[in-house]
Amino acid sequence: MIERYCLPEMSAIWQEEFKFRTMLDIELLVLEALARKNKIPKDAVARIKRKAKFNLAQIKEIETKTKHDVVAFIENIAPHIGQDARYLHIGLTSSDLLDTTLGLQLKMASDILIADLEKILVVLSQKARRYKEMVCVGRTHGIHAEPITFGLKLALWYDEMRRNLARLKQAKQEVSIGKISGAVGTYANIDPEIEAYVCRALGLKPAKISTQIISRDIYAQYLCTLAVIGASLEKFALEIRHLQRTEVREVEEPFERGQKGSSAMPHKRNPVVCERICGLSRILRANALASLEDVALWHERDISHSSVERIIMPDSTLILDYILNKFIEVMEGLVVYPDNMLANLVRTQGLVFSQRVLLALMEKGLGRTTAYDLVQRSALQAFKEKANFKEVLLKDKTVSSYLNARELERIFDLDYYLRNINKIFRRLGL
Repeated sequence: MIERYCLPEMSAIWQEEFKFRTMLDIELLVLEALARKNKIPKDAVARIKRKAKFNLAQIKEIETKTKHDVVAFIENIAPHIGQDARYLHIGLTSSDLLDTTLGLQLKMASDILIADLEKILVVLSQKARRYKEMVCVGRTHGIHAEPITFGLKLALWYDEMRRNLARLKQAKQEVSIGKISGAVGTYANIDPEIEAYVCRALGLKPAKISTQIISRDIYAQYLCTLAVIGASLEKFALEIRHLQRTEVREVEEPFERGQKGSSAMPHKRNPVVCERICGLSRILRANALASLEDVALWHERDISHSSVERIIMPDSTLILDYILNKFIEVMEGLVVYPDNMLANLVRTQGLVFSQRVLLALMEKGLGRTTAYDLVQRSALQAFKEKANFKEVLLKDKTVSSYLNARELERIFDLDYYLRNINKIFRRLGL
C-alpha cells in the first residue's frame, strides 16, 4: 500500500482527495488487522475493500448537516458498503484517522523538502569551489572590514544548509507517526496491535503515547524547523539583495529575456525573487508561532488546533518547497561580477589592511593602545582626504620609524588573507 504514496508534487499531498483516500486506507487497514485477530469476518473485509468508495461533493453536502468532516466521511462510505458498514470505525475516534493521515502527509512532504535541500547543497558546493579564491571585501555592520573570498561566503551557506538538512531529517522522524488508540488514548476499545499493523503498512511509527490526539509539541518542533530553514534562505537572499544594489553590484540574481523590472523605469533589474524569498520566510515564522500556540489544549484535547493546522501545515510545506526551488534557480543562474568585487575592495585605498598594520607595529614592540591610535589616526586621515592609506602611513614619521616601505608593501598583500581558505574548505569536505 505504501507505494501509492509516492506523489511528485507537494500540492498533491494536501488535496482533500488524498486526505480522504488515506483515511479510507486507514479504515481498511484497521479492518484487515481486526480480521487477522478474528475480531471480524475476513470475507466481510474482502467485500468492504471491493465496495468502499467516497465522493468529495457528497461528503461536503453531508458535512453541512453533521458539522463534522469525519462523520460525514463515514456516512458517505457506508451506503456503498451496505450491511458490512457496521464493521467500519470500530473502536476508533476521528483523530485516529486525522493524525495518522497527517503523519503520512508530513512524512511525504519532508521527503520532497529533503530532496530540495540536497539539490541546494550540490549547487552551493559547486559555486563555493568555483569562487573559492575570488577575493572580495568582507563587511561588518555594512562597512568594509577585511578581504575574504566570495567562495568562502558560499561555503558558509553550504555548511548552514547541511545543518538544516540534518535538522529536517530529525524532524521528519519525529512527525512520521500515527495513532490508533481510541477516544482518549487508552486503547480501551482497540488493541495496540491494530495500531502497530496500520502504522507499519503506512511506513509510520506508532506514537508512544497519545490522548485523543498526538501531542502538538511534535508538530511545533517540525514547523519551527521549517522556519529555521526559511530564516537561512532569507539570510542568503538578503545578502544577494545587498550585493545587487547599484552602488555595490557584485552579484545579481538571474534576469530572464523578456523580464521587466519596473512598469515606469525600463532600466530596472530588481532582485524580486530574493525579495520574495525574504517575504515568504516571514510566513514560515508566523506559522511556527501558531504551531506553538497549538501545544496547550484542554485536557485530553479540544479542537482549537485543528482549524489552525489546516492552514499552517500545507502552507508551510508548500512555501518552503517553493522558496527552496526559487533559491536553487537564483544560485544556478547567479551573475557574478569579479571586477566590481575588486573595485569595491580597493575603494577605500588600502584601509582594509589596517589590522595588519596594527599587528605589525605591536610586533615591533608598541603597546596595543599606542599602535591602535597611530593606525587609526592615519586611517581617518586617509578616509577624510580620500588618500592612499599606505602612502599616508609612509608619511607618518612615527609609523615609518617602525615600518619601512618594504615592510609595508608586504603588509598590503591580499594573498595573506587567502592562506587558510583551503584548510576551511577541507574542514567542510569541499
